[in-house]
Amino acid sequence: MKYNDLIKKMTLEEKASLMSGKDFWQTESIERLGINSMFLADGPHGIRKQAEAADHLGLNESIPATCFPTAATVANSWNEELVEKVGEYLGEEAVSQKVNVLLGPGINMKRSPLAGRNFEYFSEDPYLAGKLAAGMIKGIQSHGISACVKHFAVNNQEERRMSIDTIVDERTLREIYLTAFEIAIKEGQSKTVMSAYNMLNGAYTNENIHLMREILRDEWNYEGVVVTDWGGSNDRVAGLLAGNELEMPTTAGETDKEIIAAINKGHISEDILDECVDRLLDLLFTTEKVFAKETKDFDIEEHHQMAQKVAEESIVLLKNEENILPLKQNEKVAVIGDFAQEARYQGAGSSIVNPTILDNTLESLEESGLTYIGFEKGFDRYGKKSKKQIDKACELAKEADVVLLYIGLDEVTEAEGLDRQSMSIPENQIELIHALHKVNVNIVAVLSCGAVVEMPWIGKVKGLLHSYLSGQAGSKAILRAIVGEVNPSGKLAETYPIKHEDTPAYYHFPGKEVSVEYREGPFIGYRYYDTANVNVLFPFGFGLSYTTFEYSEVQVDKSGVTFAITNTGDYAGSEVAQLYVGCQSTNIFRPKKELKGFTKVFLNPGETKSVTIPFDDKTFRYFNVKTNQWEIEEASYNIMIGASCSDIRLEETLVVEGTGAPLPYDKDVLSSYYSGKANQVSIEEFEALLGYKVPVSTWDRTVPLGYNDTIAQCQYAKGLFARFAFRAITLSHSFLWKIGKRSTANLIMMSVYHMPFRGMARMTGGIMNMPMLDGVLMIVNGKFFKGLRHVLKERKKMRKAQKESQQLINNRNKGEVL
Repeated sequence: MKYNDLIKKMTLEEKASLMSGKDFWQTESIERLGINSMFLADGPHGIRKQAEAADHLGLNESIPATCFPTAATVANSWNEELVEKVGEYLGEEAVSQKVNVLLGPGINMKRSPLAGRNFEYFSEDPYLAGKLAAGMIKGIQSHGISACVKHFAVNNQEERRMSIDTIVDERTLREIYLTAFEIAIKEGQSKTVMSAYNMLNGAYTNENIHLMREILRDEWNYEGVVVTDWGGSNDRVAGLLAGNELEMPTTAGETDKEIIAAINKGHISEDILDECVDRLLDLLFTTEKVFAKETKDFDIEEHHQMAQKVAEESIVLLKNEENILPLKQNEKVAVIGDFAQEARYQGAGSSIVNPTILDNTLESLEESGLTYIGFEKGFDRYGKKSKKQIDKACELAKEADVVLLYIGLDEVTEAEGLDRQSMSIPENQIELIHALHKVNVNIVAVLSCGAVVEMPWIGKVKGLLHSYLSGQAGSKAILRAIVGEVNPSGKLAETYPIKHEDTPAYYHFPGKEVSVEYREGPFIGYRYYDTANVNVLFPFGFGLSYTTFEYSEVQVDKSGVTFAITNTGDYAGSEVAQLYVGCQSTNIFRPKKELKGFTKVFLNPGETKSVTIPFDDKTFRYFNVKTNQWEIEEASYNIMIGASCSDIRLEETLVVEGTGAPLPYDKDVLSSYYSGKANQVSIEEFEALLGYKVPVSTWDRTVPLGYNDTIAQCQYAKGLFARFAFRAITLSHSFLWKIGKRSTANLIMMSVYHMPFRGMARMTGGIMNMPMLDGVLMIVNGKFFKGLRHVLKERKKMRKAQKESQQLINNRNKGEVL
């Protein structure tokens, strides 16, 4: 251990104290030994360090910081260097605010388009997500602080996220849900990893020995720190055994005592605690070095310009009928849509950033050079219908040559802690599109949202620019693309299906009670649509340009593929060339093709460049469940270069030598997986894939409620008071939603309705402890007066213990002998 001498000077109590937070965002300190607190701050796309009382939900305003485009947006750039540059800017701002650990990037897979936090994640493809995350981590950590890749792992739904058990087979786990983390940790060298809230195959992720020890530590040789998601600790001692150093936020010393008791009773060795303390100290000492120098404020305008550059390169042109874009300066333009007046530029929840500057579309129109004739709101962003607004918008549209229509999803629809209920944009926006089309067919839509939506209205617009959530400088970036100052070069990092029913997880998302079953196996996103021959609206990797590109001269050898790209149009522009690989053998089920490399190339009109995409250790591998390791199947492989998943321009065949592993599957019992049509797999076939019986997915309503049951389950609790509380919560949510207080209504669902009872102790910073929670559960389970007495008695004991503990800390900090 690096800090063995220092650790020997610590008491057992001091060592245990370092394993949980001092408050909501800071770690504990030991002043007598010169061990300072670390500050951890949210920051997937901007720093969220709160100036006032701390909370995890984005309620209190944070110190101003640059709001860069979200991960779902920058993923469309397919530009590793650009994403690394974003990381550098984030790191600089973190240092200026004295943040040791920046909690990002998030790299969970987009299993379903409805997952509420998709705007914070890169892609449905693990290779793309991993490469971009590695770049961002390198950039953040280039300033000496730590990134924190999250949420490890298979955290793919928000509903019941703190208690849901994810049931997934080992091969799918490795190939789809862990590969991005593997790349981020091995290539990005992330110093910190955040464990997810959920369970994985029966064990909470931060207690899961297979995930945390066998894979993360032993296979990937990870030597950094694991921190829980806020309130994500279940059994603190089990978490410590798995190598989970830091529990956040504070529990006012309660879980420290659990660690001490476990060591004193011989349940765990003190050496395990020492190992965790050593890693935590290394994180502290390496990240605080940068603060020894005088920190300076960052250049607000320079960072804003960088945010604009990233937004520009991430815009995706999805439709350009009759080359309606770019617009000509002499065309009369009407701007319609609430999102033009008040931009939808970031997500909601723990990632919300207080921007340093915020560009506005209406204010930026003058410098765009467009002939602007007026603005109408057209619709209410939260879905309230108004014929008057539509009529006024249509009157304006009649006078215009082109209508610029700003549409999308609102802030309460895409939010942490909640999944979306449908893939549609609000009905009042769709009604507006149809009404506008009747008076002016020249409509260019600008779509702002962080996730996939259905587009049954797409035939009513001639142009469609998707800006995703483009950050504080997005408005100007979009206008520059509209007038041709920027040639759109973004390509979709996720597939757009025609309708929700087409999605592979449609029948098994989200898990509503105990568990969620990943019956589709590795067939998520384009892997499913492509293999099962399901038509989609826009394929993975798709994006138009104002110019055209031609691919030629492909050459393939064992090291990689080389080819030429020529800009055959009239505009300078960038093209994202994508390498896909498909195995011709049918002995092991696989997707038809999988992304294994990509590059972005800038070309002037008429220019040709030679491009090489090398193969790596992930190009031909698959995870063999019989040998329990990565193998290569000896076979012929299709090597494909495409402009998207479904637009393959060049193709060659390569024979690859295998590792000689035994075949892992019986074709006869896994027919759905061998066909790729895995959206309605039977439980028997899923069990054959898993190798064991699927656990019961519904609540047992006959047993008393416990720590990991949720407030939602009070609907069937034995206690009358609990059932009353459940009704009050649901009625409050319904009432707040109807009167327009939708953010508050969402907060009730996220922080109360789906919260496990243990969250009362883990998330309240010492206001309630686990013995008090025992009393609450007595009340819930029908023993009201006994439970109330227990709560009051334990509260009195807790307050007395807290006073004694604080006195002990004060004495220790004064250097008194204990």
